[in-house]
Amino acid sequence: MRSPDASRRSDRARTAILTAAAEAVAELGYAKTSIEGIAGRAGVGKQTIYRWWPSKGAVVLDALVAEQVDLEWPDSGDLEADLRLVLRATVAEFADESQSATLRALMLDMQNDAALSEQVHTRMLGPQLAATKRRLESAQRTGQVAEGIDLDVAVEVVFGPIYHRWILRTHPFDEAYADALTALAVRALR
Repeated sequence: MRSPDASRRSDRARTAILTAAAEAVAELGYAKTSIEGIAGRAGVGKQTIYRWWPSKGAVVLDALVAEQVDLEWPDSGDLEADLRLVLRATVAEFADESQSATLRALMLDMQNDAALSEQVHTRMLGPQLAATKRRLESAQRTGQVAEGIDLDVAVEVVFGPIYHRWILRTHPFDEAYADALTALAVRALR
């Protein structure tokens, strides 16, 4: 059994590593961030990082998940208002290159790292999609979403266009886009 002091040191090292990873990515970008650089910033050896994480992507994912806020949707009773609020925030986040560059790079790494892909789905994407589905279920109970609609597909209808525009960089993001997407999704869900 580890001593309480060892646990505190371990917690401090883990926090320092996650902070260092977030700072390095923000400052240097994902591509230029390395395990060695994270270790140097955190004041630990790179073997300490590899003891807890198998790759740079895994460390960065943990840093991103640590920064996540509450994943529950607002539920004002008005699906359209709540959807507009969430989609405006999502579009603003994706429009901010300094925020979305790390996620974009992580998405690229996921294509060649099945373990990282599974972790992103389990720890980041899955909870976001589940929260969206819960909000749609609530709206369905109040008659704002038609009965019989496959809510898993509905979640993809809500967020798929954003990811498409973001990944392919087909058009810019702005509030007008979020509002147009909100109106279209609400019509489709009714």
